[in-house]
Amino acid sequence: MEKCKGIPFPLGVTVKEDCANFSTTVQNTKSCFLLLYKKGELTPTFEIEMKEDRALGEVRSIMLKGMDWSQWEYNYKINDDIVTDIYAKAIVGKEEWLGEESGLIKGTILINSYNWEGDTPLFLPENEVIAYSLHVRGFTKHISAKVKHRGTFLGVKEKLTYLKKLGINQIHCMPIYEFEEKGRYTNYWGYGSAFYFAPKSSYAATKDAVCELKDLVKACHKNGIEMILDLPFTPSVPSQMMIDCIRYYKMEYHIDGFIVNPFHAPFKELKEDPLLKNTKILKKQDDFQNIMRQFLKGDEGMIKSVMWWTRHISKEEGVFNYITTHTGFTLTDLVSYDGKHNEKNGEKNQDGPEYNYSWNCGAEGPSRKKIVLALRKKQIRNAFLLLLTSQGMPCILAGDEFRNSQQGNNNVYCQDNEIGWVNWGNTEKDREVFRFVQELIQFRKEHKVLHAPIELKGTDNVSCGIPDVSYHGEAAWQTPSQISSRQLGIYYCGEGMGEDSCFIAYNMHWLKHSFALPALKNEKKWYRAVSTDMGVLKEMEALEDQRKVMVGDRTIEIFVGKV
Repeated sequence: MEKCKGIPFPLGVTVKEDCANFSTTVQNTKSCFLLLYKKGELTPTFEIEMKEDRALGEVRSIMLKGMDWSQWEYNYKINDDIVTDIYAKAIVGKEEWLGEESGLIKGTILINSYNWEGDTPLFLPENEVIAYSLHVRGFTKHISAKVKHRGTFLGVKEKLTYLKKLGINQIHCMPIYEFEEKGRYTNYWGYGSAFYFAPKSSYAATKDAVCELKDLVKACHKNGIEMILDLPFTPSVPSQMMIDCIRYYKMEYHIDGFIVNPFHAPFKELKEDPLLKNTKILKKQDDFQNIMRQFLKGDEGMIKSVMWWTRHISKEEGVFNYITTHTGFTLTDLVSYDGKHNEKNGEKNQDGPEYNYSWNCGAEGPSRKKIVLALRKKQIRNAFLLLLTSQGMPCILAGDEFRNSQQGNNNVYCQDNEIGWVNWGNTEKDREVFRFVQELIQFRKEHKVLHAPIELKGTDNVSCGIPDVSYHGEAAWQTPSQISSRQLGIYYCGEGMGEDSCFIAYNMHWLKHSFALPALKNEKKWYRAVSTDMGVLKEMEALEDQRKVMVGDRTIEIFVGKV
């Protein structure tokens, strides 16, 4: 083995042929040694000093030649402490979820030999995206998932056919890096300090997390599905490390985008980074969720906010739309519980969001009352209509499309069990909601006025005499202005663009209401296309009265204007 002068950047280990460059930061100390272990051994074979007088700033580096690096693992000894490299690209010693560890975690020296078969990120336009948020372990861990490799990257891969059938073309993965799942409570979600560059070994069926994650990304792309990683770095992580990490996943794993916490991560810098151009840099914002939940359950005073969020496109802000996410109720629980039920978390129900804007439809929790069950199903369909008829990028929480429940728990961060896992049983018991969501997604894709590439302004951009979007109530061209109003008509004009127009009547009141229909041009007529109660109609129905329509209580209907 030959020692050479190291290269300070990039941090971590870089291998080229038989040369390996090791680079790490060392603060306020004079003693730093590189420890090299033969693969699988707990005692280092070599201790190589990384001298302070050869450091560049706080970075120490050394290059070694003449070794088969695939057979070696490494750590650092800083003063008397054995330290695993925070820039390690893979980790050994944590292969089992909640398993007994060897007591020694080591970094793996990766040899880049993966065959991508010409794969590249997809770069789907934001307005064409239908996203789906999942937890890699919880998505397929339940026995009802019926996959060979439950709770792993391969398990998700086995479900890609299902997701494609549903109409999904982007998945959001909760933390997939090497986090510590042990503690006072199980860290099921994966938040907190971690080895952010290393895919989680226990998420790999073969324990080769690097290859399995790449296999999953490649398979997603072959199915026209983008992969987005949630990277909720802790505040203690340096900004440069966050940027390095995101760049690494982009280049090494072909990841299509990232969700970051803008309060911790350098959001502006990431958006402007030349290496990340055309990469989706996203952040979560609960405004859409909270507004639509209140509108869904019939709160007053919501009309102006609903008008804003149904048309707002947040590409530059990196915001996407959701009504449910991993924090808070699932959609089924949103319409089944007035209050959270987190007692099994062991924190006396003090954890989790206090304000969920939920409504149990007349009974708390499971119920056998037909009127309650029917109303809950109706509200679930309304929720999907609110999400999928709004202009921004929609994201569905895994399992909502077949009424998955977490038993009223709105904070399953520690529930690595059937409470936190997706229960696929309802996919066989009740296909109704799945079919509704599947057909609604297809309807959205077929009608471009429902997913415009730029935000609609309420102006006549194509000189057809009609604004691109307008708002109506019981009288045409007059927005319901009363604080008590719970109904709204939205007219998306396709004139001049070769597209059908759409009129959406939202009635979240517990009484039926009349809506005025705007007059159409060129002998076009209004046809009923979608209804909360009837779903997506196989054949659209021409309306007898082309001037107004009566919409039932807690009902949303979509009408298409065509010849």
